[in-house]
Amino acid sequence: MDDAAILDAAARVMGRTGPARFTLAVLAAEVGLVPATLVQRFGSKRGLLLALSARTVGQADTAADQARERHASPLAALGALVADVWAAGTTPEEYANHLAFLCADLTDDEARARALAAHRAQDRATAALLAEAVTTGELRGDTDVTALTATVQSAVTGAGLLWSLDHRATLTVRRREALDAVLAPYRTASDRGASDRPASDRGTSDRGVRER
Repeated sequence: MDDAAILDAAARVMGRTGPARFTLAVLAAEVGLVPATLVQRFGSKRGLLLALSARTVGQADTAADQARERHASPLAALGALVADVWAAGTTPEEYANHLAFLCADLTDDEARARALAAHRAQDRATAALLAEAVTTGELRGDTDVTALTATVQSAVTGAGLLWSLDHRATLTVRRREALDAVLAPYRTASDRGASDRPASDRGTSDRGVRER
């Protein structure tokens, strides 16, 4: 089993266990290996978590490229990214567990630096797609892409926190709603109908990238 498959499994297990119950033994059982093999590959649980964070940085750019290939519209590609690919967890419990890992990262300088790098990679991907949307006429020409990028990130992150409290709908739906609400004032008249199309028409994409 390659490292990528182990890290994929780690993200799934982390959503089920949270930091307190996540161990190499639990992960080893998930992937059918012995804990010693994971120690040999990653050095320690912390080493594995750092490897997962490092991979997330590269995946942010890769996911953006894949979204562009699947969607002709930059805003549709952005919707697929923020609502599907970058959404951590399918249940409020999974989301809360991933959030607990992020909180733990904030007390570790190296882990925080990698989490910040992942966030900045997502910022770059978001800004690039918003800029493309301005160029293609989906967004107004006077749109401040830098400011809108920050607003998008704040809105979709906040939507996840609210969802973890009220459990309304799904994380995908809530993040899409937040994105659509933020983008609505900037859409051109010809593109206003795009936000009214159902998610199935706007496209979906593979899940699996953990938001850290």
